Amino acid sequence: MIIKLVPQRRDDLLEVVKNGNSLSINGEEFDLSQIHDGDTLPQSAIKSEWFAADVEMVFGELVVTLLLPNPVNFSQAQAYPVPLFNVPDGVVELPAPLPTTFATAQVDQ
Repeated sequence: MIIKLVPQRRDDLLEVVKNGNSLSINGEEFDLSQIHDGDTLPQSAIKSEWFAADVEMVFGELVVTLLLPNPVNFSQAQAYPVPLFNVPDGVVELPAPLPTTFATAQVDQ
Protein backbone atom coordinates (compact mmCIF):
# COMPACT_ATOMS: atom_id res chain seq x y z
CA MET A 1 0.00 0.00 0.00
CA ILE A 2 1.09 3.53 -0.78
CA ILE A 3 -0.38 6.31 1.32
CA LYS A 4 -0.06 9.84 -0.03
CA LEU A 5 -0.70 12.70 2.37
CA VAL A 6 -2.25 16.09 1.63
CA PRO A 7 -1.51 18.60 4.40
CA GLN A 8 -4.33 20.77 5.69
CA ARG A 9 -4.20 23.21 8.59
CA ARG A 10 -6.66 21.84 11.13
CA ASP A 11 -6.63 20.70 14.73
CA ASP A 12 -8.23 17.27 14.23
CA LEU A 13 -6.37 14.13 15.18
CA LEU A 14 -5.79 11.39 12.64
CA GLU A 15 -5.11 7.77 13.52
CA VAL A 16 -4.75 5.29 10.68
CA VAL A 17 -4.44 1.54 11.20
CA LYS A 18 -3.71 -0.72 8.24
CA ASN A 19 -4.76 -4.37 8.06
CA GLY A 20 -4.09 -5.84 4.62
CA ASN A 21 -6.11 -3.76 2.17
CA SER A 22 -8.31 -2.31 4.89
CA LEU A 23 -7.85 0.92 6.78
CA SER A 24 -9.26 2.07 10.07
CA ILE A 25 -9.35 5.86 10.13
CA ASN A 26 -10.14 7.27 13.56
CA GLY A 27 -11.94 4.02 14.33
CA GLU A 28 -14.00 3.89 11.12
CA GLU A 29 -13.31 0.83 8.96
CA PHE A 30 -12.76 1.01 5.20
CA ASP A 31 -12.47 -2.35 3.43
CA LEU A 32 -10.66 -1.69 0.15
CA SER A 33 -10.00 -5.36 -0.63
CA GLN A 34 -12.52 -5.43 -3.50
CA ILE A 35 -10.40 -3.04 -5.57
CA HIS A 36 -8.43 -4.94 -8.22
CA ASP A 37 -5.55 -4.01 -10.49
CA GLY A 38 -6.57 -1.13 -12.75
CA ASP A 39 -9.67 -0.30 -10.68
CA THR A 40 -10.47 3.16 -9.34
CA LEU A 41 -12.80 3.88 -6.44
CA PRO A 42 -13.94 7.51 -6.84
CA GLN A 43 -13.43 9.75 -3.84
CA SER A 44 -17.10 10.74 -4.10
CA ALA A 45 -18.09 7.11 -3.37
CA ILE A 46 -16.23 7.10 -0.05
CA LYS A 47 -18.19 8.49 2.86
CA SER A 48 -15.27 10.05 4.71
CA GLU A 49 -13.74 13.51 4.89
CA TRP A 50 -10.24 11.99 5.20
CA PHE A 51 -9.90 10.70 1.63
CA ALA A 52 -8.42 13.45 -0.54
CA ALA A 53 -8.48 11.65 -3.92
CA ASP A 54 -9.67 8.52 -5.69
CA VAL A 55 -8.37 5.18 -4.42
CA GLU A 56 -6.59 3.18 -7.12
CA MET A 57 -4.92 -0.19 -7.55
CA VAL A 58 -1.79 0.33 -9.66
CA PHE A 59 0.38 -2.68 -10.55
CA GLY A 60 -1.03 -4.58 -7.56
CA GLU A 61 -0.37 -1.70 -5.14
CA LEU A 62 -3.25 0.10 -3.45
CA VAL A 63 -2.75 3.89 -3.64
CA VAL A 64 -4.66 5.94 -1.06
CA THR A 65 -4.52 9.72 -0.58
CA LEU A 66 -5.49 11.04 2.86
CA LEU A 67 -5.75 14.48 4.39
CA LEU A 68 -3.06 15.11 7.01
CA PRO A 69 -4.21 17.55 9.70
CA ASN A 70 -1.51 20.08 10.56
CA PRO A 71 -1.81 21.59 14.05
CA VAL A 72 -0.52 25.06 14.92
CA ASN A 73 2.86 23.50 15.80
CA PHE A 74 3.18 21.59 12.50
CA SER A 75 6.57 20.33 11.41
CA GLN A 76 8.25 20.52 8.01
CA ALA A 77 7.54 16.80 7.65
CA GLN A 78 3.82 17.55 8.07
CA ALA A 79 3.85 20.60 5.81
CA TYR A 80 5.66 18.73 3.01
CA PRO A 81 4.82 15.06 3.59
CA VAL A 82 6.41 12.36 1.48
CA PRO A 83 4.37 9.35 0.33
CA LEU A 84 4.49 6.31 2.61
CA PHE A 85 5.57 3.22 0.66
CA ASN A 86 5.19 -0.44 1.66
CA VAL A 87 3.11 0.50 4.68
CA PRO A 88 3.13 -2.44 7.10
CA ASP A 89 0.06 -3.64 8.97
CA GLY A 90 -0.58 -1.86 12.24
CA VAL A 91 -0.71 1.78 13.28
CA VAL A 92 0.54 3.93 10.40
CA GLU A 93 3.35 6.23 11.48
CA LEU A 94 2.40 9.71 10.30
CA PRO A 95 4.67 12.77 10.42
CA ALA A 96 4.68 14.28 13.91
CA PRO A 97 4.30 17.94 14.90
CA LEU A 98 6.97 19.97 16.63
CA PRO A 99 7.00 19.92 20.42
CA THR A 100 4.43 22.36 21.77
CA THR A 101 7.06 24.27 23.75
CA PHE A 102 8.85 25.19 20.50
CA ALA A 103 5.64 26.38 18.85
CA THR A 104 4.72 28.42 21.90
CA ALA A 105 8.17 30.04 21.93
CA GLN A 106 7.81 30.95 18.26
CA VAL A 107 4.39 32.54 18.79
CA ASP A 108 5.59 34.58 21.79
CA GLN A 109 8.44 36.19 19.88
